[in-house]
Amino acid sequence: MADPASHLSAVEERAIYDLHQNDPADARYRAFLARLAEPLLAKLAPGMRGLDFGCGPGPVLALMLREAGMAMAAYDPFYAPDATLLQAQYDFVTCTEVVEHFRDPLAGWTQLAALVRPGGWLGVMTQLAPALPANFLRWRYRDDRTHVSFHRLATLEWLAARFGFALEQVESQAFLLRRQG
Repeated sequence: MADPASHLSAVEERAIYDLHQNDPADARYRAFLARLAEPLLAKLAPGMRGLDFGCGPGPVLALMLREAGMAMAAYDPFYAPDATLLQAQYDFVTCTEVVEHFRDPLAGWTQLAALVRPGGWLGVMTQLAPALPANFLRWRYRDDRTHVSFHRLATLEWLAARFGFALEQVESQAFLLRRQG
């Protein structure tokens, strides 16, 4: 985790997010999101209800999943702050490039777990932190000042066990967690 003293204010954090280019017409961005979307869609049935948690200024993943026949909602604390969406459970929840922004990772993961119905799916994309301290110091992902918590595979395995999920790594940065029960 980053030192809490280094955390940006909400205004500073939003200013960085405003620079993101999340264009639904960008084939490269769609291909990036497909690394999670395609393996997740293979587990789902048309019409299932999903939430894109942390959708950002352009909810492209929600759009892609809607195009594939899913019923989608999109939540983001800055761009789509409808807190009523956080009171429901979903067949699946996607969370792409979000968990590294959790200032309180346990609270963030607790919230994510609560959104997934038993038997449902949580799809997460994040870069795994290098194991060696020297490699961590050279890791570009940590240079983004909005990235304040970092995960290793062992961390994701622990979180899956803690919240009653089975973890499947489907790509180097893409993980599917199925809630037991």
